[in-house]
Amino acid sequence: MKVSRYHKFLRTSLIIVLGILLFDGGFVFPVTKQLSRVTTTYLASVGAEMYASVPKNEFNTLTAQISEQQKLLDAREKALQEREIASRSFGTDGQTNYSTFILSVILFVLMVLIVINYILDWVRVRKNVYV
Repeated sequence: MKVSRYHKFLRTSLIIVLGILLFDGGFVFPVTKQLSRVTTTYLASVGAEMYASVPKNEFNTLTAQISEQQKLLDAREKALQEREIASRSFGTDGQTNYSTFILSVILFVLMVLIVINYILDWVRVRKNVYV
């Protein structure tokens, strides 16, 4: 039976996805699960930030009003940033861990493809032996 590139690709991808699943799920070392969650939260919080400020000037009569408005804007920006982080982090605060679920589904699909491939190869070889 000839081993094609397709067979090699399926086996290699199965091993890689299995390794990532073991790392992400924390099945071998529990610290890897925490590392995965912290990394996901960190990547969700990375973004461009922009600040604008007015330098304080005692001659300006609107400085107090501007600084008050700036404090309100900063509070709203912080709240918005926290909502963005929460929406991008896929609920890593003790809820569902989607990355482990997705990797498990990919691993299952790869296993099914490998089993189907070997069954079809076996049927083909048996058919050619009798012919």
